[in-house]
Amino acid sequence: MEKINSFKQLKIWQKGIEIVKDIYSITEKFPNKETRGLISQMRRASVSIPSNIAEGFKRYHNKEYKQFLFIALGSCAELETQFIISNELRYIDKINMEFICEKLDHLSRMATVLIGKLK
Repeated sequence: MEKINSFKQLKIWQKGIEIVKDIYSITEKFPNKETRGLISQMRRASVSIPSNIAEGFKRYHNKEYKQFLFIALGSCAELETQFIISNELRYIDKINMEFICEKLDHLSRMATVLIGKLK
């Protein structure tokens, strides 16, 4: 098995970057009145996911790495909540909401497995 030398090699980080791109694309279609509201919050939450995965990877101790993975998990839950709200406000349709929520669920499961492997 190849040793991972960079957070960029992590599948979980790559998945996080994919989610960020999806969020930016989807929120482009939101009403302008949400620029400082939901759009800003959703983009920040999405960027937080791969950012915390990367920062945790660079920490010296697994305990710290786990803490950053827990923060990424929190950002996943925050973003899922914001998608539910966006759907309720009819800014996105149910298909897009479910598409992103499935990606967030997958990334959350990956993070949970990784947390379990870190001793």
